[in-house]
Amino acid sequence: MPAAAPATTRTVVEELLLRIGGGDPESIAALYAETCDWKLDWPQAEHGRTATPWIRHRSTRADAAAHYRELAEHHVPGRAATEIERILVDGRDAVVLGEIRQTARSTGHAYRARFALHLTVEDGLVTRHHVYEDSLAVARAFDTEEPSGAR
Repeated sequence: MPAAAPATTRTVVEELLLRIGGGDPESIAALYAETCDWKLDWPQAEHGRTATPWIRHRSTRADAAAHYRELAEHHVPGRAATEIERILVDGRDAVVLGEIRQTARSTGHAYRARFALHLTVEDGLVTRHHVYEDSLAVARAFDTEEPSGAR
């Protein structure tokens, strides 16, 4: 019997996006390598803040599952959507471009944030997960203080 063909980068990325949409952290994390390079393009001093604890660098499959659990805990269920505009693939690397729409559980504020997600796939698993997103939109949605001049 011939060996199964290795998963392509596009196949793994598309499956990852489907699983993220399904919302099961353990299923999502199963597509990550045991160790992975997970970075977020946020100011380092802002990583792990109380209002946004999921925003920090990660390095393991278990960290990936924790990320998706924390993300779900801090957003209103059923009030989220993601629009994937493009998936660009070059060998082991892929870039996903799109926009997320979420509602912060703690404030009730809805937000939209454009993003680029750089993934690397090796042996059918994600080994790099770098996110570039509109961090200001996210931070403002979780800000419990009134903006200056809003009185």
